[in-house]
Amino acid sequence: MEFTMRLLVGIFAAACFQLCQAKTVTYDFNLTWVMANPDGLHERQVLGVNGQWPLPIIEVEKGDRLVVNMHNGLGDKTSSIHWHGLYQNGTNNMDGPSMVTQCPVLPGYSYTYNFTVEQTGTYWYHCHVDACYPDGQRQALVVRDKDAYFADEIDGDITLTMSDWYHNMTESLAHSFLSPTNPDGDEPIPNSFLFNDAVNTSIPVKPGKTYMLRLVNIGAFVGQYFYIEGHSFRIVEIDGVYTEPKEAEVLYIAVAQRYSILVTAKSTTHKNFPIVTVADAELLDSIPDTLKLNQTNWLQYNASAPHPQAVLNITSSTQLDPFDDLGLYAYDQMELLPEPEITITVNVAMQEASNGEGYAYLNNISYTKPKVPTLYSVLSSGSLATNPTVYGNDTNPYVLGHNRIVEIVLNNNDTGAHPFHLHGHNFQLLDRFPPYGPHFFDYADTDYRVTYNPNNHTAFPKVPARRDTFVVPPQGYLVIRFVADNPGVWFFHCHIDWHLMQGLGMLLIEAPLQIQERVSIPQQQYDLCKAAGIPTEGNAAGNTEDYLDLRGQNLQVPI
Repeated sequence: MEFTMRLLVGIFAAACFQLCQAKTVTYDFNLTWVMANPDGLHERQVLGVNGQWPLPIIEVEKGDRLVVNMHNGLGDKTSSIHWHGLYQNGTNNMDGPSMVTQCPVLPGYSYTYNFTVEQTGTYWYHCHVDACYPDGQRQALVVRDKDAYFADEIDGDITLTMSDWYHNMTESLAHSFLSPTNPDGDEPIPNSFLFNDAVNTSIPVKPGKTYMLRLVNIGAFVGQYFYIEGHSFRIVEIDGVYTEPKEAEVLYIAVAQRYSILVTAKSTTHKNFPIVTVADAELLDSIPDTLKLNQTNWLQYNASAPHPQAVLNITSSTQLDPFDDLGLYAYDQMELLPEPEITITVNVAMQEASNGEGYAYLNNISYTKPKVPTLYSVLSSGSLATNPTVYGNDTNPYVLGHNRIVEIVLNNNDTGAHPFHLHGHNFQLLDRFPPYGPHFFDYADTDYRVTYNPNNHTAFPKVPARRDTFVVPPQGYLVIRFVADNPGVWFFHCHIDWHLMQGLGMLLIEAPLQIQERVSIPQQQYDLCKAAGIPTEGNAAGNTEDYLDLRGQNLQVPI
């Protein structure tokens, strides 16, 4: 009895200590248009916050309550915020994707995002209404962790972002992208590439000190290779998951992916070293003469010393050999999940639709948003919430039982790579073909497709890598596994924003009856929907009389 009482007192004290350490971190965001010229080549309108751009890096600690009061002062564009990589366990309505978990925030209206951060690591936030974040509404989000296993080694913590950049507004680019004049769906080519939303950036370091560099690709399209001349580094985190430390020299960072690396500065101060990013040219259908694929920034030891340009002894980015994230074993030693109870096999395809425009498909379905946000359909459909028919044909919905082990197999029939992201979870990477390395793009320009064979595959790792965004290779495959232990409506989609615009996504409705028990919608969200004329009850067609009657639902353009 005495032991039990001591144990209970200890647990209570630990919980009280964590609670007492937590705080509320509040940001007031007024979204406005501002002018910027980050690459020095073209001044354009960008989406700023409180009259400033770039947006602020959000910094919190595990257990903090994050409150962001967002007012849409744009005048001509709707918005929302998705907190990329944060699970939103119990707060699915704060996840942010428009018409999935909320209605869009109209100009002149406000919405408060309010949730507790229960993770540590490197994340980011961005608009999730149609194709909006290429106009500038995106930035890093850091959850600090004084107890990280490598914390005692770190003398400095630096966040670095990389992105592609367009001189034209997204709306203008989208008009010509989804057009009969572009039946192949050739993506808009960026005009430049940014590093910390700038060019020619110097990152000051002190000799002999060890720095954690948080690398975040906040771009809309192009993955980038990363290395530092004369330096190796240790990888310690991917997408919020601590990894067993791995020595590396080159990384491939797809859009939406994050890496944290430890870099120990040299003892000398007589020179500065190029930080090199190389755009993945394999993703581009053409490369204009004016587009510079290789960018040089600097690890700066001495501000007075020369800042040399990188020496690139390569003829194409495929000669770079990045570390394969399949080998980044999770530090917590979470073992391979048991055999799946639910297996979802989807085939990626890009093809011309009947209207002459190029669309993207998962199992011949191009994601088309419903008339009612899917989360609201869950909450209003009672016992029918477990029936996928409620959520429409062309939202591509899958209903997952609570705590079921889920495996997703992605067979890529396209000649381009695709970074797929799952909201509400990270997942184990079991298998990918071909692996990262010089042969990753071998199948990009051929008709030789390799699909996953569950009866003939390489052995799965005992302790797999986990992250929330993995790249499926050209005409290859990807196999992932996770536990459906987070009730909510979660978007699973390619994070190339142009491909999502084409419909490369699907919905996972996870434990819908538990959603009804755990998630509630604040009145402010209902008010947003009312202002936008969007119903908050009913199936995907807005039908409240018969949830299995989908007449009038939004449908994809026929193939």
